[in-house]
Amino acid sequence: MFLSSISLQNFRSYKKSEFKFGKNCTVIVGPNTSGKTNLLEAIYFISTGSSFRAGKDFEAIIFNDDIARIKGEIISNNEKTGLEIVITNGRLEGNDKPSKKYLVNGVPKRKIDFMGNFQTVMFSPEDLDIIVDSPFLRRNFLNSVLEQVDRDYRIALTSYEKGLRQRNALLEQVKITGRRNEKQFEYWDELLIKNGEAITKKRGEFVEFLNNSDKEIFDFLITYDKSIISKDRLLQYKEAEVGATVTLVGPHRDDFSVFMFNNSRQTTHNVKFFASRGQQRLVILQLKLLQLSFIEKKLNLRPAFLLDDIFSELDEKHIELVLEIVDKQQTVITTTHKEFIPKQLIKKIDIITLGKE
Repeated sequence: MFLSSISLQNFRSYKKSEFKFGKNCTVIVGPNTSGKTNLLEAIYFISTGSSFRAGKDFEAIIFNDDIARIKGEIISNNEKTGLEIVITNGRLEGNDKPSKKYLVNGVPKRKIDFMGNFQTVMFSPEDLDIIVDSPFLRRNFLNSVLEQVDRDYRIALTSYEKGLRQRNALLEQVKITGRRNEKQFEYWDELLIKNGEAITKKRGEFVEFLNNSDKEIFDFLITYDKSIISKDRLLQYKEAEVGATVTLVGPHRDDFSVFMFNNSRQTTHNVKFFASRGQQRLVILQLKLLQLSFIEKKLNLRPAFLLDDIFSELDEKHIELVLEIVDKQQTVITTTHKEFIPKQLIKKIDIITLGKE
């Protein structure tokens, strides 16, 4: 399975462009602000249905326009699949309500059915935030992995997030009116518990896979701080959550921590607080390599590997480790200068050259 081409219309810095990719390794070369990361973002979009960047997806629409399109062609077992995302800011519909439409071979699909047609793993400088920033980003990482390989997880997460919004709205009404309809809460509580248990179970299985896997770049241990949702716990926080007007337990409050080992002292230390930025970067790279293996194990295929600016992010030793696996799947790499591409790679890659915007 590989991405053979992608066309962009009004997406980020691209008014109208098309790019073709080889099934092995493609290197995108261009100076800063030439659109290299924007192109990787578009590839990630047609894989996951969303951007890897912070902010709202409709912000990807080029300035002063109202609609953006991303079209990709996937080839698997000599069969072609067309994937398309249409992003609008709502002005054309007159409601200023942004929206996204998903199409597979021209047929509209729900996001949960659009995902799963093309898997990717992304490694970028911003991924360091998974370690050092908020629990929200760590939950997003877990979701980004599991949504690509497990349709049941996508369904459970979608149902859970919808139920959570409804339940939080009820809590807000309780705070305003002072009245509580237990029948309404009973329905949403049961929905959240059912889907929350499924989410927690699958996240736990993924963390177990990470902990039990060999780590050739950086050894670490992950502790999964799961927020269990149950009738007893919802009852325990019943009064507090009215004051907060949000549901205080459940997988939307999950987090995880990464620990590294001090062999001389036989101790462990939280990577967030005790590792150098270089060590944190290696932890992220190791996570991404394990993500490749996890997807391969689940789906019996290798996802595309997207590497943003690795030649400046990693030292020579670890670049060589990454380059050893570029032939195992379709790989797309960005760099600012062609001279940065290692000699052993230059003979077997396709190159896309971008100019200044």
